Amino acid sequence: MNKILVIGAGGQLGTELTKALVDTYGSDSVIATDFQESAKSIFTYCHFACLNVLDKEAVAHLIQEEQVTQIYHLAAILSANGEKNPIHAWDINMQGLLHVLELAREYKIEKVFWPSSIAVFGPNTPKSNTPQDAVKNPTTVYGISKLAGEHWCDYYFNTYGVDVRSLRFPGLIGYKSFPGGGTTDYAVDIYYKAVQGENFTCFLQEDTYLPMMYMEDAVHATLQLMAAPASDISIRTSYNLAGMSFSPSEIAAQITAHYPEFSIQYAPDFRQKIADTWPASIDDSSARKDWGWKAAFDLPAMTTEIITKLPNHLSKK
Repeated sequence: MNKILVIGAGGQLGTELTKALVDTYGSDSVIATDFQESAKSIFTYCHFACLNVLDKEAVAHLIQEEQVTQIYHLAAILSANGEKNPIHAWDINMQGLLHVLELAREYKIEKVFWPSSIAVFGPNTPKSNTPQDAVKNPTTVYGISKLAGEHWCDYYFNTYGVDVRSLRFPGLIGYKSFPGGGTTDYAVDIYYKAVQGENFTCFLQEDTYLPMMYMEDAVHATLQLMAAPASDISIRTSYNLAGMSFSPSEIAAQITAHYPEFSIQYAPDFRQKIADTWPASIDDSSARKDWGWKAAFDLPAMTTEIITKLPNHLSKK
């Protein structure tokens, strides 16, 4: 029987991925954890434990007690928040991963998932159709920690045989939880503002193209990667992953088609400099070739789905 530990389950990705894992493997097979006890209210459908990934002994105890076979390690400080306190972001992002990898080696965990990011790329990276093995010179502590983490994952696989798998996520867009301090967060907040009848001020310039992905695709990609035979996984750093690319003005135009009175203003802040170092589009041909990845949502399809479902979601809060 699979026993799956999700670390950082209360975040934007974790909220939806944990539910998908429960739907796939059953509520008795999934333990959701978060460092905030308040996250317990989200996970009424499975076991929950309050857990700080920096407390290695507590993580080890939970692994032993629950006889964990798989770990999804999602806890991290994202790009924009990371720049406010770089040393803290490094500690959470790096030491947390090392604890998980070392415990996976010690307790012979069958599989580990850890998300990387397009933040590993930088100003010297090709902007268009960024290849899998492009130059990586990240300019944020988040990107630096993710790049280092990719190499630690590769090291633990090649040195100790830990079956750790990773995806370089683009900006993730979902409506079921608020984002956690990333540079692409505007693409979530803009839908909330539109549905609630408010106008939106964007912290990026109107023509800033970034790779994005609807959360349903991100969850599907994660499950698909983790279900693939180990022999199909040729990349043990992290796979490029693509969904769609658009600018703030393009997402606003899609929203205006549904809400004609909606308007957007632009007031770029420090996050613009971060976005300027990231790719505009991603080549994910390795993921397509190795384990059959293909995104289901483009910008119009995602916009229609969010605008249709978000009002009902808000009414339940």
